[in-house]
Amino acid sequence: MIDFEETFGEALEFTAEVTPASFPNLSRHLDADLVEEALLATGTATLRRRRLPADRAAWLVIAMAIMRDWSLPEVAAQLELALPAADGTRTVAPSALVQARQRLGASPMEWLFVRTATEWASASADADRWRGLALYALDGTSMRVADSPENRSHFGGHRSGSKQGDSGYPLMRVVVLMAVRSHVLAAATFGPFAVDERVYARALWNDLPERSLVLVDRHHLQSDVLVPMTIADNERYWITRAKTKTQYTHVRSLGTGDDLVHLKVSTAARRNDPSLPAYIEVRAIRYQRKGFQSQVLLTSLVDAKQYSADEIRRLYHERWEIELGFGEIKTDMLERLETIRSKSPDAVTQEMWGVLIAYNLVRLEMKRIAEELGVAPTRISFVAALRFFVQHWLSASMTQTPGAIPKRLSTMRDRIRRFVNPPRRPDRSYPRAVKLKMSKYDRKRPVSASRPATN
Repeated sequence: MIDFEETFGEALEFTAEVTPASFPNLSRHLDADLVEEALLATGTATLRRRRLPADRAAWLVIAMAIMRDWSLPEVAAQLELALPAADGTRTVAPSALVQARQRLGASPMEWLFVRTATEWASASADADRWRGLALYALDGTSMRVADSPENRSHFGGHRSGSKQGDSGYPLMRVVVLMAVRSHVLAAATFGPFAVDERVYARALWNDLPERSLVLVDRHHLQSDVLVPMTIADNERYWITRAKTKTQYTHVRSLGTGDDLVHLKVSTAARRNDPSLPAYIEVRAIRYQRKGFQSQVLLTSLVDAKQYSADEIRRLYHERWEIELGFGEIKTDMLERLETIRSKSPDAVTQEMWGVLIAYNLVRLEMKRIAEELGVAPTRISFVAALRFFVQHWLSASMTQTPGAIPKRLSTMRDRIRRFVNPPRRPDRSYPRAVKLKMSKYDRKRPVSASRPATN
């Protein structure tokens, strides 16, 4: 195997040496041994010495997710990822970068994410439990991919009616399990848009550890998922909102707006799994925020003495943290561009795993900064931290003059302290409004292969 601790790794290590402990060093969590283990486990390792070996290609995929507005040749050149040629130059042709990614494939990146995400998210959730339970959230979103025939055929998109046609870009469905109070991703799955996100979610429920509580959107209120979780003896609890058609019967009152109820298990779920009971016992907690309609929370936390209704009402609003996490990935890290820029399904898959790994690396460093400053990780500005990381990745990859180091050291901690956002103000309310006028031009949509173009 090629020694990874050259160039890119050395640049990051050098940065850690010349800066105080607060400096965010993203490589500390993903060392060379782990990358090599991923290559060996997926059969990607090679003894052939290339200008861009597989371990360097893995970091290229991660770096391209963070350095979003840089082309691949620019990323490789700036971070000096390529091994030097005979004449000492590190420049490589764009085609060599494409070939390096193709040789790497998606499997090592998936292995790296799965291997690290569970450990990182579990550690962060354990550090900030609620009533002894690790807090998680599960939800899905959609992401755009580059508009190529291969991507459109594989991922598809949504239809907007016979007049408007297909969506402007192919869409990918993404579902994640996230540690709520650190935003570290514990598990993820993604694929074609036509598949319901609840189908993707089935692959993630087993990643929820024992003695945990998951906050889910009411779209995921499914008998065949939540009922087995409730009746199992592993302390995996859930909170969700009731749907308008959710059927339950009152058993007894536990307090004001807090009732013990029998939640009916759907006929379809019992048909598919006859072992499911006709109903399960849960709590129905009613709450209403000023200016909003009354809502009902359903939860498997039936012990009203240990878990008060007021605490559960407040806690459920932390479900919004996963939506903020989606925003950090799509709006901040990927800068609202065509979210995934690769033009083939295999390359999209590889890039997406790189995006998820990069996001977790940034979030881990934000958590470390928050611990040093004595604030919650959600108080750290994702945008400010991300920009800081990119800036110092670039500066660490270049030769530094000794005279520049003291100035950098003197300003480092002040910069990090400016990452802290003011405390959240949950009572704020803003009505939805269109701030910018839409384009006067007609939308250009792809022509469906099954439908002739119209003049």
